Amino acid sequence: MTPQQVQTVKRSWHVFQSIDPELVGDVFYSKLFLSEPRLQHLFITSKEDQSRKLIEMLNLIVGRLDRLDELTRDIKSLAMRHVKYGVQPSHYRAVGTALLWTLKQGFGQDWDDEVSDAWTHCYELLSRTMIEASGYTT
Repeated sequence: MTPQQVQTVKRSWHVFQSIDPELVGDVFYSKLFLSEPRLQHLFITSKEDQSRKLIEMLNLIVGRLDRLDELTRDIKSLAMRHVKYGVQPSHYRAVGTALLWTLKQGFGQDWDDEVSDAWTHCYELLSRTMIEASGYTT
């Protein structure tokens, strides 16, 4: 990611910090499970807990995006936990699609090419790191 993309992600994330995590999670998981119902069995905690974890992880990621060395360690640990849950490389595409769609809905008119490009690059970097840390190749 370029420094400009990092700043765009960080700046734009503030919109979501003022939204109830359960609402964001509900939108995200609803989109994910409508598109990929076969993934629903991977999520065993309550939707409320899962939503809170999603926002906490996104806060961590966005907060450390300009310190990729620190972030990479956290992402690799997250990836190893996801392997235990049964997450496969193909699942990352569905999650990315649902996440970017959720962000687009939340940003509304502020979702422009710059924001879309920055978040897309961010997710690609994170998913690639997680897939590789899981022992899969991209």
